[in-house]
Amino acid sequence: MIEQVDADYLVVGAGAMGMGFTDALIDHCDKRVVIVDRRHGVGGHWLEAYPFVRLHQASAFYGVPSTLLGGGRLQQRGPEEGLQERATQPEICSYYTHVLEDRFLASGRVEFFGACEYLGHRTFVSRVSGRRYQVPDSCRIVDGTLLAPDIPAESPPPYEVGTDTRVIPVNELPRLGDAASQYVITGSGKTATDAIVWLLAQGVGPEAICWVRPRDPWMVNRAKVQPDPGAFFGMAADMMEAAIAADSVEDLFLRLEDVDVTMRIDRSVMPTMAKGPTLATWELELLRTIENVVRRGHVRRVERGALVFADGSVSIADDAVVVHCAAPGLKYPAAIPVWTPGLISLQPLRAGFPCFGTAVIGYVEATRGGGEAGDEEKNRICLPSRYGDSMQQWAEMNYRGGLATRALNAEPDIKSWLDGIAINPARVPAGHPGSAELDDALARLQVATPAALEKFALLGGVVPSAG
Repeated sequence: MIEQVDADYLVVGAGAMGMGFTDALIDHCDKRVVIVDRRHGVGGHWLEAYPFVRLHQASAFYGVPSTLLGGGRLQQRGPEEGLQERATQPEICSYYTHVLEDRFLASGRVEFFGACEYLGHRTFVSRVSGRRYQVPDSCRIVDGTLLAPDIPAESPPPYEVGTDTRVIPVNELPRLGDAASQYVITGSGKTATDAIVWLLAQGVGPEAICWVRPRDPWMVNRAKVQPDPGAFFGMAADMMEAAIAADSVEDLFLRLEDVDVTMRIDRSVMPTMAKGPTLATWELELLRTIENVVRRGHVRRVERGALVFADGSVSIADDAVVVHCAAPGLKYPAAIPVWTPGLISLQPLRAGFPCFGTAVIGYVEATRGGGEAGDEEKNRICLPSRYGDSMQQWAEMNYRGGLATRALNAEPDIKSWLDGIAINPARVPAGHPGSAELDDALARLQVATPAALEKFALLGGVVPSAG
């Protein structure tokens, strides 16, 4: 027997994307929403994240538009004193629970079904009780899972594990029963850098860490990505001017490195990975202390005392703990129209800020009329900017993100709303006193943006859109 549930929207996924959409939607229209997630609660992958993880970006840029994560607080001590605070895993989970209970459920217009699997055809089932539910044919499906990351806690290592070896996901690192003489970190991205920084903070010497880094990553200087209009627009202007001057994607990133926007761990190696996480300079200095870096591609097999690659093996300690940080992370699907018949596909609309994009989609859905009649107009306004992990894809992301920003700013009501929400990094809040730095940055942006977007398109291998 299938139980009928009344709803205008069925949101699949209660992570950052689904929560941001729902928050903006119910704030601007009187509709009923059902949210389903295969996990027991809201917060998406944060419920399974490793315990020492923090947001890589400022808390103010994350979450839902109605509720500021972290209250806009600055860090009062430590190496990032004066920068916007970055929420911990428990803080993020608590935040989303608060949003669910005090906003969504309290509105009387939102229901949450945890530990449920969406089966398609407007039907979902409890993974605990087996009960089945169905929403009406008129209910629109909202897919909040397109970018859902694969994380080490839920993905097996992408290599064979031999007997009598110690291979653990990064989540288990703080729960080791006994110390090892060597720690082998497999992975090139943010999870791997977090694991190394954490190990060093626990007193593990750099000589006891081996870092298997199949690709070197480009990182973004965290001090540049802050909720300060002068600094943020200054960084944006630097990016535009660097793009205009660049004759290749490699040259673009080197020019950005010269103005302290991008960073690489080893300045003798040209990175090929550009997913764009932020990194602090103090973290960069710690990562540079790791001298045992293995660049032989991906591990094929872990054996006691050895890592096996396609071209041979590398010796490790017999008691080494191999830490799995090599899950793919965010998905990188091709950009598709946000609105298609019966379906809303949540996607980023601006480079590097997924919560911003999904909130805008919720606002546009609420204010441009429900149903499919206005989908063409909504798709004209909301232009997806897909993520990527290469330098070329990063350039493409910034090109498409620039087009999306231009389209959104052309809508007076959207521009006014965006200027009032903290998760929009490119805003000048009401009452901001202004500064010579901000005036200069905005003037530089106005001059550079048209030519820079053309160059981003060229470097990203796309044909620029007309207009």
